[in-house]
Amino acid sequence: MSSVTVRIGQIKQPRGGYVKPSEFEMIKLDDGVILNPVENIHGTITGMAVDYLTRFAMGDKAVDAFAVSVHGAVIAENLGMNGALDGAEELLKGIRGLDDVSIINACKLVTFDAWRRNPEGAMLGRGYDEINPDKDTIQNIRTFVKRSTAFWEKYGPVVRDGFTFEPADADKEECERVKETHTGSFGGYTAIVDSGDGDYLTKDTLWDFKVTKSKPAAKHTLQLLMYWIMGQHSGQEIYKGITKLGIFNPRLNIIYLLDISKVSGDIIKEVEENVICY
Repeated sequence: MSSVTVRIGQIKQPRGGYVKPSEFEMIKLDDGVILNPVENIHGTITGMAVDYLTRFAMGDKAVDAFAVSVHGAVIAENLGMNGALDGAEELLKGIRGLDDVSIINACKLVTFDAWRRNPEGAMLGRGYDEINPDKDTIQNIRTFVKRSTAFWEKYGPVVRDGFTFEPADADKEECERVKETHTGSFGGYTAIVDSGDGDYLTKDTLWDFKVTKSKPAAKHTLQLLMYWIMGQHSGQEIYKGITKLGIFNPRLNIIYLLDISKVSGDIIKEVEENVICY
């Protein structure tokens, strides 16, 4: 059993990837802002902080925008990290906007995501008290969030964020049966890929946010395709109108778009059968 991202690391894609990044249309944006060249925290933390702060800036309550982090803190507490939940709740209270303190608290809080996604790895990782973004990093994160909200003003509105792939008529007992027997499927999830959640849905596009310094790789485009396929298998009405895959990178300030119709049926079938394993 694994998440979408872990599963991608387990399989070997064909040359160039199941979905070649070069097939995506590239749209460059320009706000005239020059980023600081050096940041002092890991890009993964920056990416999650930007994602959740963007949701918060767009109107989500902080507890909803950082729901994965809070859930991770609960898991950390249950696994013996005393004070994890109290610490997370205190950090959450300090997130009020895009001021320095809010951004620092967001960067610290998202470290708890690892406890939900990979508890064993989280035990060996750095604690939230060790994450202290400097002024250059804080300013970049502020710019990324502003770019993200400006992006949504043109390409939104968002109809759902933090989307998952449970069946429309979710049955908890059936979910547990799939996990215990390692057979069958539960909506979009299977015994092989039993977790994974995406970033944003608009009316016709499934979006992922990346804050990497490089253009999308095959692992990123496969992640998008897997999300789309899992959405179709979930039976949820919201996925039926999704016809495009999109990536927005606020660091590069570039949009990448691909119409699903350009992905061959053979590729979709191979990913269904050999990657997600329906």
